[in-house]
Amino acid sequence: MVNPFFEPSTLPYGLPPFAEIRDEHYEPAFERGMEEQLAEIAAITAAEEEPTFENTLVPLERSGQTLLRVERVFFNKASSDSSDFTNELEERIAPKLAAHADAIRLDPALYARIAAVHAKLDEQDLDAESRYLVERYHREFTLAGAGLDDEAKQTLREYNQRLSTLTTRFEKNLLADTNELAVVIDDVAQLDGLGAGEVSAAAEAAKERGLEGKYLLTLVLPTAHPYLSQLTDRDTRARLMAASRSRGSRGGDYDNSELVLEITRLRAERARLLGFDSHAAYVTADETARTPQAVADMLGRLAPAAARNARAEQADLDEEAGFPIEAHDWAFYSERVRKAKYDVDTSEMRPYFEAERVLRDGVFFSATKLYGITFEERTDLVGYHPDARVFEVRNEDGSELGLYLLDLYTRDSKRGGAWMNELIGQNDLLGDPVVVVNNLNVPKPAAGSPTLLTYDEVTTLFHEFGHALHGLFARVRYPKFTGTSVYRDFVEFPSQVNEMWMLWPEVLENYAVHHETGERMPQEIVDRLHASEQFNEGFATSEYLAAALLDQAWHAIAPDAGITDVAAFEAEALASVGLDNPAVPTRYSSTYFAHTFSGGYDAGYYSYIWSEVLDADTVEWFKENGGLTRANGDRFRERLLGVGGRKDPLEAYRDFRGRDARIEPLLKRRGLD
Repeated sequence: MVNPFFEPSTLPYGLPPFAEIRDEHYEPAFERGMEEQLAEIAAITAAEEEPTFENTLVPLERSGQTLLRVERVFFNKASSDSSDFTNELEERIAPKLAAHADAIRLDPALYARIAAVHAKLDEQDLDAESRYLVERYHREFTLAGAGLDDEAKQTLREYNQRLSTLTTRFEKNLLADTNELAVVIDDVAQLDGLGAGEVSAAAEAAKERGLEGKYLLTLVLPTAHPYLSQLTDRDTRARLMAASRSRGSRGGDYDNSELVLEITRLRAERARLLGFDSHAAYVTADETARTPQAVADMLGRLAPAAARNARAEQADLDEEAGFPIEAHDWAFYSERVRKAKYDVDTSEMRPYFEAERVLRDGVFFSATKLYGITFEERTDLVGYHPDARVFEVRNEDGSELGLYLLDLYTRDSKRGGAWMNELIGQNDLLGDPVVVVNNLNVPKPAAGSPTLLTYDEVTTLFHEFGHALHGLFARVRYPKFTGTSVYRDFVEFPSQVNEMWMLWPEVLENYAVHHETGERMPQEIVDRLHASEQFNEGFATSEYLAAALLDQAWHAIAPDAGITDVAAFEAEALASVGLDNPAVPTRYSSTYFAHTFSGGYDAGYYSYIWSEVLDADTVEWFKENGGLTRANGDRFRERLLGVGGRKDPLEAYRDFRGRDARIEPLLKRRGLD
């Protein structure tokens, strides 16, 4: 059997040969990849020469290429096009990968060599990126437990393997329960308020499950479903909200409650083993925040004002509804109040947001204006799924930049939410190009019907493309620093900045064209939208902060906390910070909080608003300096996006901005000043 993972791809830009990859290729590639990398590490530690950068750090960076190829392809597939096969293999391979990572990070001989190079850092003639590489490896290995004794290392290995199994199971349970809880509608009248495209998508989703003549409302990852703002039938809204909030907590095979308890307990025990008071302390020690207290200070500064604003907003909604609203009513009546106060109805914008036009004349257009890059669809290149489209990206001078894949539509095999993955990360050491992919979850209408995006879906597309640009632009020497390989509480910053161009006049008028009439979106709609920018920000900030603070609460507990009731803990945690308003549920409840229990944002969900401080400050800079210009794009690309992970991100920010970020623009944006 010729395994396509055993050698680098010969396709343009090293695009994985998806047409050749079969299920039976993955596990042998994982096994060989781990075996090869351990042999490469053994060769480093067996060297008799004194440890140097060239004989220790460079071969470490070169190691594990087969494993990296299969990991990136498999885990992209497992999240975007899962199957019984991927689910079973992921559960089986996750503890092996955890053990493999520990075999490297806890190798005393390797750590000794890294420490020796680190100890003589000032005596070596290293450039800034090489020096930073030594510092990062030494810090990461130390935090990972490389300095523990043998008994403690064995305990740590057991924790890591068990946690890898539990977090994988959490994600699989959530996907299965999300699919099972999709709301079946018998009468189209219960979908009153939805557009023809949305009704078509619901009919198509039902048809795919063998429910001819019915309609299926599939769930999205956050608590709030975008259809809640449009559905006039209150019972349908209540069913949709109830289904969303019950995920992972109904008992049975897909209940995540016990997983939440065991994951948080094991993380707390591991943190104590590594010398930290809590998992939150362990995580933030290697982020820009540095301490949980810094996170608490910032979130605590925002929460009271957000909760107060949400209560004021709720009073307006109660008055509009004529009764005390509930959680499933908020989005619907907020749209009515928004229309009454500002004459803004976001649903009337959908005819102007045809997906292909948004992509080419909005997302791509703004990137071309700002950075000079161009996009050409490569229909000759095969993606990992029929819906995954491949685009070649080139610089202004025509030189190659990389490949961009877009997988727009939702399906039962795709996990919820939206994200960016790196399939290949650029680096000079190995001569690798760059290939990135964006995944979204837009309902797919029936053939022949246009894909009309909601306002939020357009925002999400611009946001995720910001991550893609970060991955495409980073130019680094070492594989460790590719693309978005930065601190977790910095990684959302570039993507948040890219949202700015969605409503930038020059961009909006280029893509916001009615899909039937060809008319551009009237300027008065845009003006009213800008006038209402702070509307509902109390709700939006409160539901986000509730999730961020819940994440921090779970990861502040001691190993022996004795928590047995997930719902009770969650209620107490939200009440303690004044965010327990029943009408404003947390964006994610614990049992479907994928970011923190399976997505790598554990004790780090605060990152979004932490990064937004930089984002809001950067938006001010762009506005002060002429906005969408090539000069501004070049500066942002060169000093921030192009840096990747090769220097401290806050140092890169200071280089771009000329100073540290200020919080005042964020407070003003969210109406909290």
